[in-house]
Amino acid sequence: MNNWIKTTMLMAAIVALFGLIGGMVGGRSGMLLALLFGGGMNLFAYWNSDKMVLRMYNAHLVDDSTAPELVAMVRELAANAQLPMPRVYVIEEDQPNAFATGRNPENAAVACTTGIMRMLSHRELRGVMAHELAHVKHRDILISTITATMAGAISALANFAMFFGGRDENGRAVNPIVGIAVAILAPLAASVIQMAISRAREFGADAGGARISGDPLALAEALRKIEYYAAGIPMPTAEAHPATAQMMIMNPLHGGGLADLFRTHPRTEERIARLQAISRGEILINHE
Repeated sequence: MNNWIKTTMLMAAIVALFGLIGGMVGGRSGMLLALLFGGGMNLFAYWNSDKMVLRMYNAHLVDDSTAPELVAMVRELAANAQLPMPRVYVIEEDQPNAFATGRNPENAAVACTTGIMRMLSHRELRGVMAHELAHVKHRDILISTITATMAGAISALANFAMFFGGRDENGRAVNPIVGIAVAILAPLAASVIQMAISRAREFGADAGGARISGDPLALAEALRKIEYYAAGIPMPTAEAHPATAQMMIMNPLHGGGLADLFRTHPRTEERIARLQAISRGEILINHE
């Protein structure tokens, strides 16, 4: 299924879930209040997330004089993608990883760790940075913010139901057993949908990165190396702030044992297989 169609369907599902839960536990007024609360929090995060995350990871801005090869690589790929030149940052971390942030292409930044710069070849790193620019081009940060808003609002409604009990539009109390079930299951369902959207956007960025770089196998090999090395190298900042894990090209956490439903990223072997299929022409990618 086309990743954009899948994303649209999943976003429709989380909106429908929000409407259902809101109607059950708070009626229209409760639903609107939770949405405004969640929206306000995430609007702040949308406008400030780039500064917050880059500061969190102690990322430092580089330019043609401090990291000429990396900056030239990003400039070439940004031109390929018909994007404004993003700010480029380097993070002093041994784990190989990278991410993109910023509320829109005009205010975007890409960041990579010193570990990934040491471990990957120029060609492989180029594939990774193309992946990150694909996130910028697809406005995936906006999509993540919208889904986080809805998931946060659902959790707020569920907490309200847990502590105060729910009431329908006519003021009648909701069955307490139903209220408890909603309080437990609603945030869980929202998280499942949110993670599914995140995985779909990773597939989309892989395909977009292959188009931007013109070299899908470079990204495939980079993903193979990143998974191998990252598994043995912790990233303390990510462990301390697990909400940032979905931003990375590879999940940096080492909690282990999570079911596929709660993965922020698709399985690496599936990502590699898709990139290999793109290289063979078996999967066609859009040329936006």
